[in-house]
Amino acid sequence: MKKIAIYGKGGIGKSTTTSNLSAALSHLGYKIMQIGCDPKADSTKNLCQGVIIPTVLDVLKEKEESGVTLEDIVTVGYNGVLCVESGGPTPGIGCAGRGIITAFEKLEELRAFEVFQPDIVIYDVLGDVVCGGFAMPIRIGYAEDVYIVTSGEMMSMYAASNISSAVNQFKTRGYARVRGLILNHKNVENETELVQKLADEIGTVVFHEVPRHGAIQEAENKGHTIAEEFFGSEMYGIYEELATKIMAAE
Repeated sequence: MKKIAIYGKGGIGKSTTTSNLSAALSHLGYKIMQIGCDPKADSTKNLCQGVIIPTVLDVLKEKEESGVTLEDIVTVGYNGVLCVESGGPTPGIGCAGRGIITAFEKLEELRAFEVFQPDIVIYDVLGDVVCGGFAMPIRIGYAEDVYIVTSGEMMSMYAASNISSAVNQFKTRGYARVRGLILNHKNVENETELVQKLADEIGTVVFHEVPRHGAIQEAENKGHTIAEEFFGSEMYGIYEELATKIMAAE
């Protein structure tokens, strides 16, 4: 089972990239589980017809903990992708990172990976703050490889640098490693050069580039991935290439 985490600043297109990656991987014949690790719980909505699925935390609030089943917290989305959202506390109350920890503990307790046996697990993680629960996916037993989504915008690159530093601090413990940056273009001036410079500075590579394209927003407006809305298109090929490269990475 291949386990990866995709980090990035909020609003950078991290969840869009992740859900399109999951869809492309599913078309390559892999069984995928995507776990959203963001209190907004919108990581998987484009795999589920635009619907926000029940989160692990919400289900735990509504049901007796002993009565929660995998069917309550795992939704089968587009092309069989298994969708999970950790969820988070009421805004202003509680720790969002703790929600991720609670979700992971419940998935382990219910033996989700053993039951569903996915080929690939993808953790979609908010990267504005890499602490507490938000660092869980890079710890031993969870993700092995980290990809960071960024654009050439200053705050996005700043977050990417912080995420890389956080991952590298723990690599001596056998935690996850940064595989590279995924440049999600925002048409910033000299964007490719800026992100390449960042990659050089933090000792990684620009692993893949996703061009800015109207088809992405058009598909999202319908609650779909590119694979569902524009299968076989040029943009689908971009995500399929990313999927192929990730699977080929040693």
